[in-house]
Amino acid sequence: MNNQWLSKVAVWMVIALVLFTVFKQFDRGVAPGATIGYSDFLEEVRAGRIKHVTLQESTSGTEIIATTSDDRRIRSTATYLDRGLVGDLIAANVRFDVRPREEPSILMSILLSWGPMLLLIGVWIYFMRQMQGGGKGGAFSFGKSKARMLDEANNTTTFADVAGCDEAKEEVKELVDFLKDPQKFQKLGGRIPRGVLLVGPPGTGKTLLAKAIAGEAKVPFFSISGSDFVEMFVGVGAARVRDMFEQAKKSAPCIIFIDEIDAVGRHRGAGLGGGNDEREQTLNQMLVEMDGFETNLGVIVMAATNRPDILDPALLRPGRFDRQVYVTLPDVRGREQILNVHMRKVPVGQDVKPDILARGTPGFSGADLANLVNEAALFAARRNARVVEMVDFEKAKDKILMGPERKSMVMPEEERRNTAYHEAGHALVARLLPKTDPVHKVTIIPRGRALGVTMQLPEGDRYSMDKERILSTISVLFGGRIAEEVFMNQMTTGASNDFERATQLARDMVMRYGMSDELGPMVYAENEGEVFLGRSITKQVHMSEATMQKVDREVRRIIDEQYAVARKLIEDHKDKMHAMAQALLEWETIDGDQIEDIMEGKPPRPPKDWTPSAPRGSGGGTPPISADGAPAAA
Repeated sequence: MNNQWLSKVAVWMVIALVLFTVFKQFDRGVAPGATIGYSDFLEEVRAGRIKHVTLQESTSGTEIIATTSDDRRIRSTATYLDRGLVGDLIAANVRFDVRPREEPSILMSILLSWGPMLLLIGVWIYFMRQMQGGGKGGAFSFGKSKARMLDEANNTTTFADVAGCDEAKEEVKELVDFLKDPQKFQKLGGRIPRGVLLVGPPGTGKTLLAKAIAGEAKVPFFSISGSDFVEMFVGVGAARVRDMFEQAKKSAPCIIFIDEIDAVGRHRGAGLGGGNDEREQTLNQMLVEMDGFETNLGVIVMAATNRPDILDPALLRPGRFDRQVYVTLPDVRGREQILNVHMRKVPVGQDVKPDILARGTPGFSGADLANLVNEAALFAARRNARVVEMVDFEKAKDKILMGPERKSMVMPEEERRNTAYHEAGHALVARLLPKTDPVHKVTIIPRGRALGVTMQLPEGDRYSMDKERILSTISVLFGGRIAEEVFMNQMTTGASNDFERATQLARDMVMRYGMSDELGPMVYAENEGEVFLGRSITKQVHMSEATMQKVDREVRRIIDEQYAVARKLIEDHKDKMHAMAQALLEWETIDGDQIEDIMEGKPPRPPKDWTPSAPRGSGGGTPPISADGAPAAA
């Protein structure tokens, strides 16, 4: 920063000096007054109207500056000093002075001759340095590293700011111990991993975890993105890698963190066509720096990616990235911890219960939960509240999961009734079948592209699904279309997304999960490889035509059986379907308690915040089991 500031000052000083010298030179000897011809000046002298004259020799001749008898200033120029003029001045009793020609100094001559060129060179250097990285290294700044360094004063993040990934924190804590006390490990002959790769879905806190390690160890932290190595010039990426490691060695012990390393760490030899690959040269240099002839003692390389499958194997071998730390999506306890961390930044009401919010947000990452708290704070600000209450978190959860409400959308009454029966069909089948999550909320308020949503709240985190649960899910997906057929005598496009998901589940049961008695425990689906990973372009199908027909028959059988199961449930409980659809038409949104009342044959209780003058839906939300994908105009 200081070098950049000094370069700017130097350039402007050169510009100011040259301009001052040029203007000073042109301004010298310039006197005010009217300019007249030499012959006219002689007539003025002979007529006795001149009282004083100054003769100044110059490169262009003799400059004459005269004062008339009425104190006017006039000027004239003679190509040479006329000796007769001196006689005329003496005869007319005119006082005159003769000044010799002033020779400019050597410095002034140099400035006058070289000044404009120096000015152009200075301006050119200034702009070139700005274009090549803000003055960091001049014309050679292309190869300088763009890593940003955070020292102990600038990095205040610690493990207390990281929640929801206890296992990952335990994995990396020994890095902190090594950076604080290297002798503890080296005296027993052990060595710390040279590289740690943080792997996990987006938003799980990989970058935050790396910053916390540097903050706990109180060591310099070099942060750079994988795309920062890529440049339009050949060889720049490799030069930046060398420069980054040279800077890190000077600050050792330290941490280098490369975010999104898959930008430069993809498989070598991948892609179509030949030629020099700049990205591969960058990767080669990184491999050498991490574990080559020169070892970087005290420099720990950390990287983050959500695509470890596309990284080059040489990058993942022991000695480079020795350890892979998986930062997974948080479980219900981790989500509660993350919510508590983010809720410290906003004033929350007494009714806010993080454990309930954590249970109702399965599959949320740390970034999703941070967004949930932020959206809740915005909802509270809109109603001019002083604290963020539970109702704000419920509204924020609905908005994130389903999109904003489209209450201004006017639906025809027939389409509104069709949506009510459609969602009631999903809810009824989900309530009656075993191994389905409890129905938490049903709404016919349009949200995003969905005309209605049936949501189910899982009783806990789930990491796998058994055959009976998948079959029940397929039946629930068919409940909407069956309700349209039975009660509205029509078919709409609202079930298109339901059919797509049900078909995919049935096909996966047969081709991937081995859940078909006829085809047995065998995988028939091909893993779709990427062309730009150096894999085959052509897709090989290892199935005969007869096997394909068997697969189609099995998928058809599963779909038909579950369709029949859902249809029988709906036809056997028509009274409950009518009651549920009527409640949806009246209140637009019903929750699990109202559904239980209907299933027990009781009149459903009104929503907690419902008034006859302003009906509206309320309640929390979880990932929808059915979101009608038909456009609003459908």
